[in-house]
Amino acid sequence: MKTDSSRQHIFDGLWRNHPVLVQLLGLSPLLAVTTTLANALGLGVATLAVLIGSSITSSILRRHLSETLQLPILSLLIAAWVTAAELIVRAYAYPLSQELGVFLPLIACNCMLLDRAQNFAIRNTVCRATLDAVIVGSGFLSLMLVVGAIRELFGRGTLFADMYLIFGDIALNWVRRPFNGDYQMLIASMPAGGFLLIGFLIAIKNLIYNRRHRPIDVPKPGAKRVRTTGKII
Repeated sequence: MKTDSSRQHIFDGLWRNHPVLVQLLGLSPLLAVTTTLANALGLGVATLAVLIGSSITSSILRRHLSETLQLPILSLLIAAWVTAAELIVRAYAYPLSQELGVFLPLIACNCMLLDRAQNFAIRNTVCRATLDAVIVGSGFLSLMLVVGAIRELFGRGTLFADMYLIFGDIALNWVRRPFNGDYQMLIASMPAGGFLLIGFLIAIKNLIYNRRHRPIDVPKPGAKRVRTTGKII
């Protein structure tokens, strides 16, 4: 029974109740930062780390927080984890922190973090809170990677072009150019292009989900009542 519950939780976090495709949380960094795969990977991993850390600490402190203190304390916990993540990125991947700019500290404003801390982590054990953070954060990260790859491919005509920002000089030769010539689609690199892409992905997700979970009309047993109108000859 516990295994079935865990599988359902994973399915909800990665698909049925996805934080972006269903709840529409965290759209600002998703639209602004995912112009390249490297930026998407950097911010996605940082968000995942902050989500795991804030969920664990929120669960540990759940018995010591009154209802009036929950919101400010949880906000401070998230801000503290964001500050730690920002300092780590600046220490070990400074070019990436320069590329992400203000959106790295703005992880603290991501509604997904506060939503998981307030609605799940503070009401469950540390193990369940950690599992929830990993699932939801992985769903957010995977979507960022998909959006970043598509926008970089069609916006700049490359893949893995800026991976050296994360992995250093070893990644300088990772760049791939699938298209011949100087290919660019300007709208893909703009927030408007990201917005259109997110809408397209949401439509695809809803189409797949509705087809897989289409209700089946089962005729009810017994006599049927038929209503007739007009004249009967």
